[in-house]
Amino acid sequence: MSRYNHKHNLSFRAYLYRVLFSVAAIAILVVFMPHETTSAFHYQKGEPWEDEALIAPDSFPILKSAEQIQREQDSLRQFYEPYFRLDADIMDEQLAALKQDFGLPAAQGTPHYFLPHLGEKLRHIYSVGILSGETLSRFQGEVPRGARIYYGNESSARLFSRLFTEKTAYEYLVHEDDSLRYNHNLLHGLDLMKYVRPNLVYDAEKSAQQRQEVDGRLVRTKGVVLQGQKIVDKGQIVDESVLSVLLSLEWHQREHKLSTKERLVRLGGRTLYSAILVVLLLMYFQQFRSDYLDSLRTVLLIMSLSLFFPIVTYSLVAHAWASVYIVPYCVLPIMLRIFLDSRTAFVTHVISVLASAIVLTGPFTFIVTQIVAGLVAIYSLRELSRRYELFRAAVLVTLGACLTYLCMEFVRGTEAGPELSRWPFIFLGEAGVLSMLAYLLLIPIERIFGFTSIVTLVELQNVNNPLLRRLSEEANGTFNHSLQVANLAAEVANRIGAKAQLVRTGALYHDIGKLENAVFFTENQNGQNPHDRLSYERSAQIIIGHVEQGLRLADKYKLPKVVKDFIATHHGRSLTRYFYVSRKNATPDVPIDERPFRYPGPKPQTLEQAILMMADAVEAASRSLPEYTEESINAMVEKIVSQQMSEGSFSECAITFREIAEAKEVLCARLRTVYHTRIQYPE
Repeated sequence: MSRYNHKHNLSFRAYLYRVLFSVAAIAILVVFMPHETTSAFHYQKGEPWEDEALIAPDSFPILKSAEQIQREQDSLRQFYEPYFRLDADIMDEQLAALKQDFGLPAAQGTPHYFLPHLGEKLRHIYSVGILSGETLSRFQGEVPRGARIYYGNESSARLFSRLFTEKTAYEYLVHEDDSLRYNHNLLHGLDLMKYVRPNLVYDAEKSAQQRQEVDGRLVRTKGVVLQGQKIVDKGQIVDESVLSVLLSLEWHQREHKLSTKERLVRLGGRTLYSAILVVLLLMYFQQFRSDYLDSLRTVLLIMSLSLFFPIVTYSLVAHAWASVYIVPYCVLPIMLRIFLDSRTAFVTHVISVLASAIVLTGPFTFIVTQIVAGLVAIYSLRELSRRYELFRAAVLVTLGACLTYLCMEFVRGTEAGPELSRWPFIFLGEAGVLSMLAYLLLIPIERIFGFTSIVTLVELQNVNNPLLRRLSEEANGTFNHSLQVANLAAEVANRIGAKAQLVRTGALYHDIGKLENAVFFTENQNGQNPHDRLSYERSAQIIIGHVEQGLRLADKYKLPKVVKDFIATHHGRSLTRYFYVSRKNATPDVPIDERPFRYPGPKPQTLEQAILMMADAVEAASRSLPEYTEESINAMVEKIVSQQMSEGSFSECAITFREIAEAKEVLCARLRTVYHTRIQYPE
């Protein structure tokens, strides 16, 4: 049985997590999965067709290309004539105004024969038609033939170039060939511009009807493909004609209206497939890592990452944005490997790939390629403590994916040459480059889900960190003790397969609470012991208080939760044995209350916390040995660890007797190295 999968009665919250995880995951997959079609074609014009021969599933028309339709629309545009209504009342009004103005004193001095001449000119202008300059500029570029002018039941076509604007109408009024009879100065002085008004009114309704009639002449198809007809064969070059048929098939699949029965069948298939994948994932957790389902943040992380890539795949397929091979699917196993474990990363990656593959035309090659890429990512990136490790993993993933895809092509019979498309390899290379963006995702995942990456742990181990620098300056003895404990704990972790970086970081910060009362701890004292003036209970409370003070400092300096857990658990529920025994010896006949002498806990919850408890107690006790021999060191380690076991300090964490034995062996060997006997130099 796995150390992380002890059988126990599940709480209501655990059951609720399981139900919510299942229902939400199934619903999200079904909602985002393309509903109208479950196939996607990946091809490039001028490249060979990569998949098997494509047979028409239904009869469908072949659509003309957008360029061809545009050319035909441009040719038909010459038949489009917008409608304008001629307003005859405006001409009558302006002629009456002109006649009236000639009787005013302002018109005195103008010859009487100017009136019929100007009236005739105005009648001609208004009979031709006056457009506003804005309206003319709007239509002149779109409709080269001109407009249709109607009055009553009669209409006539006129070119826009023959119509008047306010400006050209005024120029026509004042222009005269017979300048001797009709003096230009007198014409300019009559303010003829006020008699010029547009009399052509755009009729949007009639124009729209006429536009529909013209557009109705356009035929958007150029043939029909019958059901069962071969569209393209494997290895055939996708030329212009094949491309037109493929685009027409995709359009037909999008526009084809399914019957209610077909929709229900497809919905049932999508739901059942999604349910199978989710149940398989839950079965893995139930069998191997049930502890993950008890943690809400872990459930959310796995759910978010496992659903993100299928949703991206569905979007690419539905909108034909790009090839699915450009998506860096290996980011999922990389992230789960860093924050969780390798087996969970692989299983979740496989489920995510299977969920993505359902919408692809040829899913087999895709599944094999992505599973191999995920395995390479897991094997090549054990930890992410240095940036170059991610670069190395990205290179190996790209090489593995490209080689696998090439092998699959050779297995299917594709020969190296024109039939072998280069585009999938380009896309896989781009996906490898994008996978390096996983480094940028570490901080958001840490902030959102509360996890701590190896990168953060390594950064916290820097002795120039403000809190560690303060510890080295204000409590140097405690700082040196923490360094020794970190080295001991890391060696034990490496030996028994625990997380060495995690326990090293926890060891460096586990005693930061001693900063508040550094002089009360023996490693920081210089000849004087302030406990001599205090009661045993008071001294015990000061020593025990460094746990609570350490948690406050951790909150102040924003340390991750995993580090704070080491501060809280490194003494568990043990006694401050020195003061407890001293109190008992001082009053042997008086019953003693253990509560003032006992740490608040909790006990270690993880393997790493148990390692720190052992290393901390052993390192502290080693400083008080009267002599350093192999026998004394072994006896001291055996005594301390056995005492911790007898007190039940490891009852709440997953550590085995074999791992405890190996830990004691490492601690003894390490302490013998630290306190080895030196030869005496001659005088």
